[in-house]
Amino acid sequence: MKDDGAPNVAKTTDPPPPNRVPSGNTPDKAKSEHGSVFSQRFFGAFQWEEFACGCGAAFVNIAATYPIYKMIFRQMLHGVPITSAFAQLRQEGLGFLYRGMLPPLAQKTISLSIMFGVFDGTRRYLVEDYQMNDYGAKVIAGVVAGSAESILLPFERVQTLLADSKFHQHFANTPNAFRYVVAHHGFRELYRGLEPVFWRNGLSNALFFVLREEASSSLPKRKSVSTRTAQEFIAGAVIGASISTIFYPLNVIKVSLQSEMGQRSEGSWQACKRIYIERDCRIANFYRGCAFNTGRSFISWGIMNTAYENLKKLTSQQPQMPLTTE
Repeated sequence: MKDDGAPNVAKTTDPPPPNRVPSGNTPDKAKSEHGSVFSQRFFGAFQWEEFACGCGAAFVNIAATYPIYKMIFRQMLHGVPITSAFAQLRQEGLGFLYRGMLPPLAQKTISLSIMFGVFDGTRRYLVEDYQMNDYGAKVIAGVVAGSAESILLPFERVQTLLADSKFHQHFANTPNAFRYVVAHHGFRELYRGLEPVFWRNGLSNALFFVLREEASSSLPKRKSVSTRTAQEFIAGAVIGASISTIFYPLNVIKVSLQSEMGQRSEGSWQACKRIYIERDCRIANFYRGCAFNTGRSFISWGIMNTAYENLKKLTSQQPQMPLTTE
């Protein structure tokens, strides 16, 4: 091969310059800023008034309807008619009538606060930031609010134990029941029956808010305070009672699961089949106590909806500036 005198140097190409990230804008910082913007936008959509109004509405409701709940609970647990449930409570005396009220009071005030507050904030965020269809936003927001409520299941768990007569000798009060369950069976025992509660909360919340806002936009606007209050009561009562009746079997399954303590928990489907067999293989027997529950829900949701609407009006009122004359 002829050599022309030029050095035989291999041709090389310079490596591409590294991707330079502008100073002060590292990937970690960009992710952090993105997360910060998301947090600000998401949590900024929540309004404290919604949480406060939900809490106040629940307080008014529980104070009025707890004795009715206790009779329904006995029907759910033992499958007895209302007369037998009333006779049990009468025999136990007035001292036990409000026994176990603290857990539902705490649970319901926090639960309804989460229900209204998380629903409104999530729906607002989905509509304003993602321009989501209003109905889709309501459904998703309702499911999110219901799922968030499920973290309060320990209150329902302890309420079930305190309301069941076979545990009267075991627990002196609510704090005692909490301590006993956690000390002897672990924290996980407080979440026995989570599955039916999760389904009940998510689906019922989504249905409630869709129907409630449809009623609010469709019903005539009343000028009289008394007729407006009556309309709010009836709308909330009919919607709440209807939804409560639809999902009543899930409550029966939950109560059955939570009436036991310590042993391995059944699955929801296994519990459903067991209850079906125990109650003479009749689906209608799943609805023992449902009529009374529907009546209680009618009153309960009527009170809550009316209280919520009136509290919302109070919190939304802006103080008027005094008139000045020159």
